[in-house]
Amino acid sequence: MFKTFRSLFLFVIISAAAFAQEGMWMLNQIDKLDLKKKGLQMEVSDVYNKQKPALYNAIIQLGGGTASFVSSEGLIVTNHHVAFTAIQRASSKENDYLANGFLAKNKKDEIKAPGYVARVLLEMRDVTAEINEAMKPGKDPVEKEKLRGQKIAIMKETEQKGKDDIQATVAEMFNGKQQYLFVYKLFKDVRLVYAPPFAIGNYGGETDNWMWPRHTGDFTFLRVYCAPDGSGSEYNETNVPYKPKVWLKTAKGNLKDGDFTFIMGFPGFTTRYRSSTSVDWNLNKNYPVSIKNFKDIIGIAESLTKNDREGAIKVSNLVKGLANTMKNFEGKVTAMNRTNFLQKKLDYEKDFMNWANGNPDRKAKYGTILAREKAEYNAIGDTKQRDDVIGLFGNLSGMQISVAMQIYAIAAEREKPESERQPGLEDAVKQTIDELQYTYNDYYEPFDKAIFIRTMQLTANLPKGQRVDGLSYLLDKNDFSIEKFANEAFASSKLNSMDFAKTLFTKSTKELIALNDPFINIAAKLAPVTEEAQMVNQRFGANVTAIRKEYLDAIFEWKGMNMYPDANSTMRFTSGNIKGYSPADAVWYSPFTSLTGLVQKNTGEEPFNAPKELLKLYADKDFGKWVDPVMKDVPVAFTHQCDITGGNSGSPVMNAKGELIGLAFDGNYEALISDWQYDFEKQRTISVDMRYVLFVAEKVGNAGFLLKEMGVSR
Repeated sequence: MFKTFRSLFLFVIISAAAFAQEGMWMLNQIDKLDLKKKGLQMEVSDVYNKQKPALYNAIIQLGGGTASFVSSEGLIVTNHHVAFTAIQRASSKENDYLANGFLAKNKKDEIKAPGYVARVLLEMRDVTAEINEAMKPGKDPVEKEKLRGQKIAIMKETEQKGKDDIQATVAEMFNGKQQYLFVYKLFKDVRLVYAPPFAIGNYGGETDNWMWPRHTGDFTFLRVYCAPDGSGSEYNETNVPYKPKVWLKTAKGNLKDGDFTFIMGFPGFTTRYRSSTSVDWNLNKNYPVSIKNFKDIIGIAESLTKNDREGAIKVSNLVKGLANTMKNFEGKVTAMNRTNFLQKKLDYEKDFMNWANGNPDRKAKYGTILAREKAEYNAIGDTKQRDDVIGLFGNLSGMQISVAMQIYAIAAEREKPESERQPGLEDAVKQTIDELQYTYNDYYEPFDKAIFIRTMQLTANLPKGQRVDGLSYLLDKNDFSIEKFANEAFASSKLNSMDFAKTLFTKSTKELIALNDPFINIAAKLAPVTEEAQMVNQRFGANVTAIRKEYLDAIFEWKGMNMYPDANSTMRFTSGNIKGYSPADAVWYSPFTSLTGLVQKNTGEEPFNAPKELLKLYADKDFGKWVDPVMKDVPVAFTHQCDITGGNSGSPVMNAKGELIGLAFDGNYEALISDWQYDFEKQRTISVDMRYVLFVAEKVGNAGFLLKEMGVSR
């Protein structure tokens, strides 16, 4: 932890000049970070510039992570785990690209990355004044939030009208203190080019996930295509490789301890300005429930697919995602308990309240903030057990019930007066229908049935006062058997057919009920309680966001120091030096791992089953030009002090000259509390070294032509 900080560090309110490593900074803030003094050897205006092309133009949001252009022909590189879903969807028992890897020897052989959209940032601008003006008539936070949504819908329509390849979004900074409009160009034709075998791209598996030392070749190459006129379009044989304004050049030199690095990417979500109430809620209520659910579902998947490779491929994407999040949550709980994080928050808030109550004006303005927020949490806590189970029906109880709930919810929403409907409903419906192909692609009936039975059992076991009354028509029957009902429902429902499901999106609730489909019947019975829970959570969200905005206003007034907004999937900048760390007393981790270390871990069994081609290269010392002159070995990964979180996966790591040196793919287990606080001593980004990426592509993948396309020479 920061040894010299008091409780102040818990809120990450920092002096930018003192700690360059901390902060996921907005692009329009980086000119204040004194980056030249910290080691940057290029102009800040060449990193981000509204007037001319700059490095940020090479950064792409892709598949829940980040990627970057690395050639003038639209070639992009990201993490293997970011491209995992595309590889999985393209795989089958006969063409197992997950296990064996994939290589397109020429552009004609490149295959579609199903469901992947590359989003390239065109513009960002502050629209705070416009949105605040639109929210003025609102009498309470819920009404203000509704007015905000209406204004945003108008803004999006203005930007997107007549442009199928443009997407506009509005993101809140500092809980609404600032509002920014982001405009993106969409490319819906993304194709797989080269993915290493699973035993390289996921070497170490969940055993090594979030751990250091790490030896994972976490990378994949893809390509962005566009229509001949340069517009983004769906997959089409007439499409051509996109020619980006800017692409990253791979570094020619080597890396060493202490080198300056920086990252641009799309970090997903952090909570560094939250109160003790939010910490307590997540530590003692949210994380434990999620960990238990994920562990159970992973166990079901593994037991049902142990001897079924086709089934294992189908469930692999879900299992990998759940396992990754589960270990992250476990790390957060461990770190919070180890550091007594909740008590430190309480101590900080005690100091805050002493300041707030220090004079009558501040007391009137800020004295009830924390108490009001706690009351909001208490309100949603009354039905949390029930709401947790209802949430499972929507996404972790099998495909049929999930699709049924989507279809019924859309029908119910359409039947509301237009003024009460969710903004952008029809766009959301279209997106849902478009994505059904991927939902059905991953369907594996034994698994889906098993997790449906699990959720029904959890529903039946809810305590009095938390019961889901809508399902009493089933659960209260004498001698009712959940297993028997599930078997009959899966046998009789037509929702295992995507074509049938698509026909239901235009039907009314009355027409849906008339079908007498067992899953739609459940969706209809759950609808009232689902809508009630949704309304409660919407009110909670609106109220607590308004309170958190007040809290940040108070922090600004109290401390008056530089701040960066919490991550929210918008492009951010972070920098720091290559550096090892001490995970425990008398232990020091070097910042580099090597091919020798990979071989030392090898057992021949998953997850440490390095491919024989890689082992032979090592045995023959056939390293080509990828040997580090100091290590006398091929470098695999490195740690550095950049500040990242989920969504940064695949982000390009650049050196002081803006050259590509690696791909960020993980954080370290000792600092998984990082979404809540930054830890200068322990927090590290783990990145795969581009020298290893290129070594594998050239020597294992026989993809040397990609290096030539990238202009790589050493």
